[in-house]
Order: sequence, then structure tokens, then C-alpha cells
Amino acid sequence: MQRMALLGAGFIGSVHAGNLAAHPGVDFALVYDVDPDRAQAVATRYGTVATTKIEDAFDPERIDAVFIASSTDSHADNLRRAADAGLAALCEKPIDKDLMAAIDVVDYVTARDGRVMMAFNRRFDRDYGALQRAVAAGDVGDVELIQMTSRGPVVPPLDYIKVSGGIMRDSAVHFFDLTRFIAGADPVEVFASGSALADPRIAQYDDVDTSAAILKLPSGALVQIDSVRRTAYGYDERIEVMGSGGLIEAGRHVTGTVSRYGANSVVANGMPAGWFERVQPTYAATLDIFVTSVETGSPFSPSLTDGLKAQAIAEAATRSLTSGRSETISYPTPRAE
Repeated sequence: MQRMALLGAGFIGSVHAGNLAAHPGVDFALVYDVDPDRAQAVATRYGTVATTKIEDAFDPERIDAVFIASSTDSHADNLRRAADAGLAALCEKPIDKDLMAAIDVVDYVTARDGRVMMAFNRRFDRDYGALQRAVAAGDVGDVELIQMTSRGPVVPPLDYIKVSGGIMRDSAVHFFDLTRFIAGADPVEVFASGSALADPRIAQYDDVDTSAAILKLPSGALVQIDSVRRTAYGYDERIEVMGSGGLIEAGRHVTGTVSRYGANSVVANGMPAGWFERVQPTYAATLDIFVTSVETGSPFSPSLTDGLKAQAIAEAATRSLTSGRSETISYPTPRAE
């Protein structure tokens, strides 16, 4: 059983806390947050211990692995602490908001043989996993076009927007990672365009709420990703892959499968209310893969390098939003590799 500490007791940390407490292979030993009351609330709810000393979470005498769900600006320091203590780490994206700083973290962790898995949870969506395996098996032939959609129901608060890093780094990055996961290749260039349509005030933070990105794969195949912050119909996420031999689709999720047929209409169930309702099962699945990898010593996937590559795509897409032209994607090579 893995003794795990949780760093971060905000919304997403609370989600992870529930999964840590429920996992049969985890001893949920400790929770830390910069807000002691928040940490204590999570500890009380899930029957663990809250601490006000972050060093307690990196004590190898008490802890085997850490789940880094703290604020983005703390990820780098916490990854370094875990590597110094010899603890495995499961880390929310990104490694660091700055790509060069992220490279430094990867160098630091790799030089100390640190073991880190990035929590790109959508890789562990049941439908997307089935789609990826079918593509890898050649069921659609050579991949020619991938279409991804991510459309949320509500624009986040402006206080969140101004620190999010922008839609490409904050939201589309999950689909940049899925592009690499599904296609089995690294995109070489990206063109992105967007507008602030749902809330024009977003533009003051050099961000958009309605965007489309086109990525080109080394083969010449294309990937189209539309990311929207506001819909009028719920949360809409789906992927299709067209190849030389056919098409495979992971379609929209709906809240039920009952349809009511009338003389002039068909009434069916709609979309999930939000992104969390759609992807909630993937968090437990991500934790399960992490725990299994720790116990067996198998390589972590997605790895720190996967996190770095997704971040590099997001940086190029962000540049494209500003430049208005296609941007080459440069994948940094950590010095320790």
C-alpha cells in the first residue's frame, strides 16, 4: 500500500482527496495546503491528517508518493522536493507556467532519477483509450485528419482568466497531449486563431474564449481543435479520427439514453452540465494507473517529457494567436536527457 500525501486542498485537490481515500492501494496519509483551514476540512472529511508544515509531505519515513494538486506556481518547487526526497510524484499540469523554467525542473528531476507522472487525465477516458488503441492497431489505416472539440458551458471568472495563461495553455493543452497520444507523433507546426465573443473583456488579458487550432503532423496529416469557453447547451467534448481506411469516433456524452418521440419532434437528453461532470471518472483512473506504476516500477505515462511537449505545442499555439501566422513547434530537449 502506498502512503500518499496530497498537496493542495482546493477544488481539484478535494476531488483527488476523495479518490485517494477510496483507492484500496493507497494509505491517504497526509494533506497540506497553504490555507490550514482548507487542509483541515479535507482531512476531516476523508479521515486523514492535515499538516501546516509542507516538509511533512516530503518525509520518506512517512510518505511514499505525493500528489501535486497545489497552485501552478508551486509545481516546480514541489517536484524538486519530491525528487530530493526520493518520492514518486503525480503532478497536475503544467510543470511550470514558463517553458524554460519547466525544462530546468525536468533537468533537476531527471538528474536525481525522480519518478513523475503528469496527470493528463483525458488519456484515461474510456472512450479515448479505445479510440487510441484502434488507431494504433491500424483500424482506420493511415491517419489523415483528426477533429477534436472542447466546448465549455460558462466563461470562467475574469480573476481566473487573467492568471490562467490563456486558452491554449489552460484548456487546449489537454488536446495537444491527446493529439500526440492518439496520433503517435509530434505535430510540427500550428496555426491558431480566436476571438473574445462570449465576454469581450477577456481580450484585455490577451486571451480569447472562442478558438480553433490546426496542427500539422510529420506525415502531413492535420488535426483541428476547437476550444470554446461558452456554449448554450452544456459541455461538449468529442474526437474523431479519419484515415485512409475509415473513420472512428468518440462521440458526445449525454446525460441519458431515453428519447421521447412525438408527431413533430424528438426530445432527447442533453450534454453534461460542465467539464467536470464529463471527465470525473478519469481522475480515479489516472490515480489507479499511477499507483500500479509505483508498485510495479513500470515507466510512468504520461511522463514529464510528455508534459513538456504538450506545453511546447501550447506555447507555439499561443504565439500563433498573436502573430496571425503558422508557427513551427520547437520541442526542447532537457539537458539531462
